[in-house]
Amino acid sequence: MWKLTRPDNQHDKLVRDNLLDLEEHHLVRIETVRDDQRQVWVLTKRGHGEAKKLLEPKGIRMSVLREKKYDPVTGKLLGTSYDDHAAAVTSTAAELHRAGIGHRLGFQTEIGHRLGSNFVQRADLVVRAPEAGVPVLLLEIDRRSEDAHDLVVKLRRYWEWGRLLPKDTAKRTVDLVRSRPDAIEHVDHDKRLWRRFYPPTGREGLVPVAFVFADTTEAKVDNTVAVLEEAGRRYWAPRRYDSLYEKAVTARDYRQAVPVVVTTLEQLQEHGADAAVWRRLGRTEEQTLTAALDNPDGDVLYRAQESRAEAADKQRRAAEREAERPVCTRCGRKFTDERWEEITVHRSAVRAGDKSVCGPCRADDIAREKAAAEATRLRAVAPPEPEDDPEPERGRGWFRRWT
Repeated sequence: MWKLTRPDNQHDKLVRDNLLDLEEHHLVRIETVRDDQRQVWVLTKRGHGEAKKLLEPKGIRMSVLREKKYDPVTGKLLGTSYDDHAAAVTSTAAELHRAGIGHRLGFQTEIGHRLGSNFVQRADLVVRAPEAGVPVLLLEIDRRSEDAHDLVVKLRRYWEWGRLLPKDTAKRTVDLVRSRPDAIEHVDHDKRLWRRFYPPTGREGLVPVAFVFADTTEAKVDNTVAVLEEAGRRYWAPRRYDSLYEKAVTARDYRQAVPVVVTTLEQLQEHGADAAVWRRLGRTEEQTLTAALDNPDGDVLYRAQESRAEAADKQRRAAEREAERPVCTRCGRKFTDERWEEITVHRSAVRAGDKSVCGPCRADDIAREKAAAEATRLRAVAPPEPEDDPEPERGRGWFRRWT
């Protein structure tokens, strides 16, 4: 608590005096005393209730109450499982807070995430720091007391929790997800359970997870990270986009992945949590926390590459179509789109006339045909021309008429 509330103070007298005063009012108690004589304090049940009413802002949940546990034989108060690990968790929160990542009430410890099997995966620390570009971050503090594969199991549980649906989901969606294992990937994140607990991350993917290693060697950290990268690839690794332009699109699809970053408490204390001390699984260099969580090869790059590839493909298809455009055998001009369509569409092709001539030449043919038809019509309706009078027959009275 001293490191979190007064991270730059060399002496903890002010905090200690306040804790002693709270202890007199039965609001806090000493959980255990560490080897270096530092005391680990926790809230009592009464203090937990008071803090929940007075300190909790809307949308922030209190950590679970730390119940007193006693040895069944000796009756001694048990607290050994909460000392070094709790100190590492608090120190991690203090380093984040000192770097401007999260405010005092933006930290929560031991936050449960209930899976479909009713198993509860508890995060050691949850940080909300939207002003620092980290709307939410789940942290697991490991003092190498767990096997590396146990951390992979934790990562898998967070991945599974991010794919759950809330209880009031529409029956049609529930049936669809149950019928196909990958159907959940087509359900928007806004409709999933995790969005009921946490705000949108502002990035693709599920809620990010950070593994902070403390009190261990560099070799052990490297080995653990190697196991996380290999055995947990299905949960953190992005996929290829399903695009029509596979060769042109190099971006990666992070929408169904859990962003995972790793660091050590010693690095945080030496360089600060805002320094380049975080490494994203799948990358080799160390970055700042926001840079490690960002996806420069993700959705933004995909949209740009897809747009460029689509424009190039459209230009290529236009060039290929232009090369195939028919040429008039009579005048040598290229066909217009209307004339080209006229000779290829089945219904209009039967009336297209000579398919080897262009539109203007076809228009000339139609004009000649109309002129010939009109001439034929006019000849058919014209009256017959009068014939010359025949020579009168010679007979009786013929001479008289002509004399």
